[in-house]
Amino acid sequence: MRNLILAAAALICLQFQTSPGHASNLIASISISKQMMTVTQNGIVKYRWHVSTARKGYVTPTGSWSAKWASLHHRSRKYNNAPMPYAIFFNGGYAVHATFDLKRLGTPASHGCIRLHPENAAQFYSLATNSGLGNTRIVVSR
Repeated sequence: MRNLILAAAALICLQFQTSPGHASNLIASISISKQMMTVTQNGIVKYRWHVSTARKGYVTPTGSWSAKWASLHHRSRKYNNAPMPYAIFFNGGYAVHATFDLKRLGTPASHGCIRLHPENAAQFYSLATNSGLGNTRIVVSR
């Protein structure tokens, strides 16, 4: 009887566990010196994309953060309602988002955010929201 109760308790506990197949560790590593973002998922490199980080007079913060919130059609309140589509916010008003200034990708050009080609930003947005923002890390280094 005791074994039956233990087996039933174990079965009940298993129902409340999350499947490891659903959890994902998504990491966006941004190199300011290389103006490059490398996206890894569960330890496997998925993408390498050119970015634009802060231009002279502005700062892209360095460090490591979990993604905080996502906004599909965001507009900047600070910079004249500038479009920031596919935004994944990680540190206050700083985000990884799309840009339409494609010719400047690969060079410092932003007010501090991390800018991506719109197709790449859409891909990252999808990965981050599907993996869960709590499972998404943004790591920025010099």
